[in-house]
Parts: sequence; C-alpha cells; structure tokens
Amino acid sequence: MLYVDIPSRPEIEKLASSRAEPSVTIYIKTTPLTQEIGASRIALKNHGHQALEQLKAAGIDKRRLWPIEEAINHVVDDDAFWAVQANSLALFASPDGLLTYRLANHIPDQVHVSDRFHIQPLLRAVTFPHSAFILVLGENGVKLYQLDADSEPVPVRVPDLPKDAGDALGKTTLNDRSPSGRIHGSEGQNFRLRQYARIVDQALRHVLTGRDRPLIIAAADPLASMFRQANTYPHLAPGEIKGNSERMTPAELAAGARKVLDDLYAAQVAEMKALYVRREAEGRATADVAQAARAATFGAIDTLLFDMDASEVGTINEEDGSVTFGKPGPGTYGIIDEIAGRALATGAKVMAVRRPDLPAGDALSAILRYPI
Repeated sequence: MLYVDIPSRPEIEKLASSRAEPSVTIYIKTTPLTQEIGASRIALKNHGHQALEQLKAAGIDKRRLWPIEEAINHVVDDDAFWAVQANSLALFASPDGLLTYRLANHIPDQVHVSDRFHIQPLLRAVTFPHSAFILVLGENGVKLYQLDADSEPVPVRVPDLPKDAGDALGKTTLNDRSPSGRIHGSEGQNFRLRQYARIVDQALRHVLTGRDRPLIIAAADPLASMFRQANTYPHLAPGEIKGNSERMTPAELAAGARKVLDDLYAAQVAEMKALYVRREAEGRATADVAQAARAATFGAIDTLLFDMDASEVGTINEEDGSVTFGKPGPGTYGIIDEIAGRALATGAKVMAVRRPDLPAGDALSAILRYPI
C-alpha cells in the first residue's frame, strides 16, 4: 500500500511564495516496501550533506545552516517515518522549518539550493497523479476502491453503502410493480435499478464530497448509464472499465482504470493544444520563456503548461519579469519553476507535462488572459 500525502493547491502556493535564505529542496526515490527503504534513507542523508556543502561554499552563515542540518538528520533517523512511504519523497527545508510529502509518482533524485523552494516535480505529482476511485457496481454487489499510482486498488469503507440492489431496496426481486402499481416486468426492474443507482450515489457523497480524484465506473449497461444519470460527483470520468466487473481481480480493475486515466489525460492535453492554437491566433498565447515570465509577473497567464523536465536556471526580476539566465547555485533558481509559481499566485491553471504534450513543443506553453 502506498502512503501518500499529496499537497493541496494552497499548500503548493505557500511553498512557491516562500522566501528564505537558504532554502533546500530534495526529491528522492522511495519504496512502499519497508524492508527495502534503507537505500532511500542513505540517499537523503547524502543529498542533505551535498546541499549543506553547497551552501557552506557560498558563504551562508552557519547559524542558518544548523536548523536545516538538524531537521534533515531528524528525518533520516525517524524509523516510524520510513515505515510508511510511497514511490517518492519531497523534502523542503529552511531555517524556519521542514516539510515532507510522500508522492505516488516516480521522481528522480535531485537537490536544489536557493532562496526559494523548487516545486516543479511537485506540480507534476498533482497535475496527473494516476490516482482515482473505482466504483464496481452490479445488481449483485457494489464496492468502492481507491487506486494510487502503480499499486493495486484498496477497498474504501463507505457508510450506508448497500451490499447489493436487493439490500438497497429491501426486496428479493427487482421485477415487481413500481410504487404506483402501474409498472412491472422489465420496466419494474429498470425502475428499481434507477432507485438503486440513486441510493449508491447518496452513500458515496459521504466519502467523495470535497475530493477531486476521478471516479471510474466498472459496470455494465443499463446500470452504468443509470448511475451516470443519478451521479452528483463532479469528477466522474467519461470512460468506463469494460467487462464483468463483479468478477474482476484487483489487478484487472487497476489495468482497466489506468486505461481510462490515460484516455482522460490525453483528452485534457488535446483540449489544451486546441485552445492554445485558438488563443495564439488571437495574440493570447506564447511559448517564449521571456514573454511568459513577464506575463506571469503581471498576472496575465490563464493556463500554463510546462515541460516537467525543463532545467533553465537563472533569475526573474520581481518588478518587470525580465529573465537573466545563469548557472545552478544558491543565487539562482529554476526559471520555469518560478514562472509556474507566479502563475499559481495569480490563479492560473498550471500543468506539468512531458515535452511532446506541449502545443508548441518548447519548454512551456502559456495561454494568456489578454494580449501583451
């Protein structure tokens, strides 16, 4: 089982706006297998040492370094912390404190030292986390599962969720007459199935309200269509898991759900590409890093897509958004990372994608609120 704590948008915005000299960001690969976590603990210790050596070489006051060193060492030595991990760990440390997030995505090891945190890989984790809820719905049974990254789905307890259609309706058959006494046979069965779908939807509200993971249906028609009509959860995925879902193994459900998620992601990217083309014709889109930096500084970005592996380093002027490229070190930071942070601060939609998914094929693609 993966133990994840994906940050919310407000948490990411707070990280992006944080300014402290020095600030240390570390991402390391981890594993949910506790018996194999030793390598990750060693990696964190080594990366922490690497970051501190960079800061010492830059002449940072040792009194600013001690709280960071102590906080990282405390994490390294915490057996209880390492017993529950996912596929990656993000660590953000400054003299003011330390935060960690366990992520389902596989993020390569990396270290960043600056006066701000590096959020680019974190944004990838929330752009498309490969997580979902799976509703296995049949006349003879209903269950809700949670799927995270490459793990198998795990059951979710839902208060008041019926065991099956008969349990939901208090009947041994769905073929009787409707309450008005006018409908029976197949029509009566469909009437009861619609009732069943509404009861399931009502039970799910206790668990799904406030969530934003896609909900994927594993059901056959007509029940699948009936549930779609009854559904009140705003993130119901358009695709479904095909086949006899009530007999599927967790691995088969996971494979089917990931196909739905891949299709959903592809549709989102295609939609963004089409919108970019339309806005570009209106003078409201750019793939130029310098223009995007200026737009982000003045709150002109509506939607930002950027290459999750982009590595341009330098600084961006706080007043006019002008870009100065440089070399990695405590005095610089990721240019794309900073553009994303400024866009987030002004309410933009920000998505970390792979370069082939970018409309212009460059480091970023920005859709603007107005021409600049």
